[in-house]
This record gives sequence, structure tokens and C-alpha cells, in this order.
Amino acid sequence: MKILKLVFKNALRHKLRSFLTILGIGIAVMAFGLLRTVVTAWYAGIEASAANRLITRQAVSFIFPLPYAYRDQIAKIPGVEIVTYMNWFQGVYIDKNQFFARMACDPETFFNVYPEFIVPPDQMETFKKERNSCVVGRDIAKQYNLKIGDVMPIEGDIYPGRWEFVVRAIYQPRDKTVDGTQMLFHWEYLNERMKQEMPIRAGDVGWYIVKISDPSKSAQISEQIDALFKNSRAETKTETERAFQQSFIAATSAIVTAMNVMSFVIIGIIMLVLGNTMIMAARERTREYAVFKTLGFSGGHLVGLIAGESFLISFFGGGLGLLMTFPLINMFEAFMPKGWFPIFNLEPITMILAGVSALSVGIVASLFPIQRALGTKIVDGLRHIG
Repeated sequence: MKILKLVFKNALRHKLRSFLTILGIGIAVMAFGLLRTVVTAWYAGIEASAANRLITRQAVSFIFPLPYAYRDQIAKIPGVEIVTYMNWFQGVYIDKNQFFARMACDPETFFNVYPEFIVPPDQMETFKKERNSCVVGRDIAKQYNLKIGDVMPIEGDIYPGRWEFVVRAIYQPRDKTVDGTQMLFHWEYLNERMKQEMPIRAGDVGWYIVKISDPSKSAQISEQIDALFKNSRAETKTETERAFQQSFIAATSAIVTAMNVMSFVIIGIIMLVLGNTMIMAARERTREYAVFKTLGFSGGHLVGLIAGESFLISFFGGGLGLLMTFPLINMFEAFMPKGWFPIFNLEPITMILAGVSALSVGIVASLFPIQRALGTKIVDGLRHIG
């Protein structure tokens, strides 16, 4: 108990220095938590991918369309349960800073392939009946205060002109890993207008989503789909939904890697901050440690004093950092457009990593002061002036 009292007294002996060290550790832990949350949000789409869904896209590039006629041919392949399709529409809603996914889909099949988008049955029926109706995610409805019956005017960019969609349904994500920031409308509505205004772009879809009965046969079915359209004017590339999502992440892999590296560099910063404090404390207490040795304190007692002080400071710093992380992430999420990171949550593993890292650094930072205290002879310690 006496050792514990000494640990607490030593940790608070220089209150300003201890406070600044704890604050520095707290800020570093908070930054670590934010960066790791951004990285996990970046990969959220991959983690939410379903094993029983395949994506068929144009072999050359995702930006090139596929013929609508491919749908029935894909559906005939053994093992395929449902085939649906989508078109990236985008456009400008309010202004160019308001980003979220705006896509054309097949209302009859889309929600069967994506059961994680939950729509009330009455709203679904209304949505299916009205050609210019749309479904919006819960988060988008909340952000823009959209209600059933509201009109969403969108200025087209990929598909020029002014488009007006009526909100007829609001979907609820099945769980926190599901994107709640999408806007979906009838592909037929888009196609009919293209027939009139841009016939060359009519009759095409962006990509197909194929729901299969047995995920273990995904490679075999993918090969069969691609073989159907080999040497055609629009060859296909079929892959699992997870691989499809990873291809998007690959385009920004350098950014994600840099953020990953930075998050762990912060651990090094914590070590430097705390290590500097402990080295200064050890130099100041060289004579004290010599007196302790003279009085019969063992090496274990000195290790406990120094390591305990370092651990205590890192504990308070880590705790402060974790407490500050929650409001920071909430504030970051509130000011960030929903479509940038549809799923932005502080994961338990991030909290564990941040906490364990801070405590581990507390132990590591005490190693040099411990070695110095144990290696200094009593006579040399008593002669020390500092």
C-alpha cells in the first residue's frame, strides 16, 4: 500500500507536467480513434458484402453499360435465383456538395436481392405503382427532412435535364452495417426518357446483381456468365460482391494505407511524450532512488515505483482520450455529408486497440528510467545534482 501511495504522489508531484502529458496522450489516443474509424468506415462496404451475391459488369470498365437483354440469359444459368440490375444516375441535389448514391433499379427484384433494405409493405406497393417515385434511406430522409410525398428535384449530369422524383418509401437498414444513405428509383422511368431524348443510351443497364443459391459455386457460376458473352460487343466480368467492393477500395489504397500508417505512428508519438516525462522524472529522482536503496528498498520496489507511475499516467491519458473520442466522432459524423461514409461507427476493436496501446506504451516508456535507476550505484546517486 505504501508503494501505491508513493506512485500516486510521484505521478502528481509536478502537476502541470503530468497534466500536459496526460492531455498529450489523450489527444493522441483521440486522433488514433478517429483515423481508425475512418479506415474501418472505408472498408465498411466490403464487410457488409453478401456471399450469395455476384456482380456482373462490363469487362473493360465499370463505367461502360451492359445490354438489358443479358438479364434473361443470366437468369437461365443453373444456380442463379434472382437477377436484378442498377444504373448509376448521380445528378445534383440542392448543390454539388450534397453527395449520396442516386441509382436507378428494378423495383420488382431489387429488394429481393437486397433484403437488408427494409421497406414497409404499403410504401413498397405505392413505390412500385408510380413510375417517377423513389425510395430513400433513413439517414438521407433524416438529413434532408424528407417525408413521404415530398418531391426531390435533381439536375442531371450523366443523364442531362431536370428530374423530379416523389418520395414514396423510406427504407430502414437491417443493422448498423447496412448503408442508409441511398436513393433508388425506377430504371424504366430513366429508360423511357432516354428513348425520347438520347436513344443511343436507351436499353442499357449499369451492372447486374446476381443472387445465387450456393455461395460455394460463385466461381463456377461467374465463369458461366462470362462465357455467355465472350466475344460479344460487351463482354462481362463477374465477381463476388466482396471482390467488386474491393476493386473500388484498390483505387484509393494509397490513401487508406497512409491513414493506417499514421494511426500507428501516433502510438510512437504517445511513447515519445510519455517517455520524455519519465526520463525527466527519473533524472530528478536519482538521489531519491539512491536513498531508497540505502534504506533497503529492493530493485522490485523501484521497478514498481517507476513502472507504476508511467502506467498510471498512461491510464489516465488513455481514458481521457477514449472519452474525447466519442464526441469527436459524433461531431465529425454530424458535419460530414452522409454519402461520404454511409457507415461511420466507433468499432469496439478500435477502442480496445487504443486503450491497450496507451497502456502498453506506459510500460515501454518506463524501461529506460528503470534501467537507469537500477544501474546507478548508491554513491553515484547520492552525488547526483539535478
